[in-house]
Amino acid sequence: MCTAACFKDKDCYFGKNLDYEFSYGEQIVVTPRNFEYGFRYTDEPSYKYAIIGMAHVSDGYPLYYDAMNEKGLGMAGLNFVGNAYFNPVVKNKTNVCSFEFIPWILCQCETVEEAIHLINEMNLCDTPFSALFPPASLHYMISDSNKTITVESVKQKSIKTYKKRQT
Repeated sequence: MCTAACFKDKDCYFGKNLDYEFSYGEQIVVTPRNFEYGFRYTDEPSYKYAIIGMAHVSDGYPLYYDAMNEKGLGMAGLNFVGNAYFNPVVKNKTNVCSFEFIPWILCQCETVEEAIHLINEMNLCDTPFSALFPPASLHYMISDSNKTITVESVKQKSIKTYKKRQT
């Protein structure tokens, strides 16, 4: 099981451990500003922030486990096996594949509030990255220096659940 935390005193600290007994080839990855992700169903944002985090890189694409952008917004994908449910693509909706979710949020948001606005308008879809990489069963933590939320997509209601950080 992985654990993520955001701690604030005079500074803000964000991090996650990776509790696997073996490596998936993860490495520290820096994605520069305006990197062309090639999102499957949505247009690239006009400007994109730089991102640093842990990822497995496949075919030049960073499959982020967790990361933070240059504005201090952090995001972690955490195991949610047996609970996570991603939807099929929905016509006339902003469809974001589960493997794209971390860079899609971090490349264009400065704050949790901006992320919430985008999340409420999107469909987190079940398209796999490739035959070798099916959708991972994850839920997500998103944090900035003022707020932390958890995002869960579940079959029962296929909704996102937000939980504020206790101060």
